[in-house]
Amino acid sequence: MSNLVTRRIFITSAVTASVTAAGAGATALLAKLYGLVPPDHGGLFGVGETLTYAAQRVLLHRQPLAREFSRNDISKNFPAINTTLPQDHAYQQDMTGGFRQWRLAVDGLVARPTEFSLAELRSYPSRTQITEHICEQGWSAIAEWTGVPLSFVLNAVGIQPQAKYVFLYSVDGWWDSLDMADAWHPQTLLAYRMNGRELPVPHGAPVRLRVERQLGYKNLKYLSGITVTDSAKDWGKGQGAQGAENGYSWYAGI
Repeated sequence: MSNLVTRRIFITSAVTASVTAAGAGATALLAKLYGLVPPDHGGLFGVGETLTYAAQRVLLHRQPLAREFSRNDISKNFPAINTTLPQDHAYQQDMTGGFRQWRLAVDGLVARPTEFSLAELRSYPSRTQITEHICEQGWSAIAEWTGVPLSFVLNAVGIQPQAKYVFLYSVDGWWDSLDMADAWHPQTLLAYRMNGRELPVPHGAPVRLRVERQLGYKNLKYLSGITVTDSAKDWGKGQGAQGAENGYSWYAGI
C-alpha cells in the first residue's frame, strides 16, 4: 500500500499528459514505469484503459470511501439480473441445507491456503455499509450489505509480497479480478447479508463480492473461490476478467 503514496509524483506528468494524443503515449509509458498498467492494456482501447486506471489510482491513492447512506435511503426494489439461480446441482442441493457444505477456497500466493465455511466467515469481524450499486445497464439502487472485509481474509491466509491481483470465481462460471488497492479497501466485502437478512439466492447467496468503488458487474455473486497471483496472463485471454474479454473494462472505477 505504501507504493500508492509514492506514486503521487505521477499526478502532474501523467494526468496532464493525457490531455493530448501525444501525451497519451507518454502517459502510457509513465503508467508502465509506476506499475499502473491494467491487464486489458492492449488492443484498440488499451491506451484509454491505461489512462483511466492510472489516473484514478493516483487521484484516489488515499483510499477514500464510497458514499454511504442511511437506512431511509434503501431502495424498495433492488433488481436481480443475470444469473438468479445457478444450475449447478451441488449448489442447489447445498442451498436446501442452508449452505452448510459451501466452502470458499483461498489459494495462490498465500502462506496458508484455506477453505472457509460460511459459519467461519460469519464468526469474523464484520462490516455493515449502505451503498449505491450503479449498474452498467443504466439503473442504480441502494442496499445495506453486511460481510467480512476481504482484507481480513487476505490477512488470515498471509498474502505474499509479490501479489498483484486477487482473482475471484463463482458457481455460475463467472470470474473477475481486483488489484491489491481494491482488495485491501475497507469497503470491499465478502457479503452474506442484505438489508438485515440472509443474502437472497437471486442476489448471490451464500456470499457475494461487494466492491463499492466500481460498477455493478464487478460485484460477483455466488462466490466459490479466490486465487491470489502476481499476473493475469494465465487467466483466460490475460485481460483480467471474463467481462473484459466480452468488451467491458477490467477496471470499472466510479
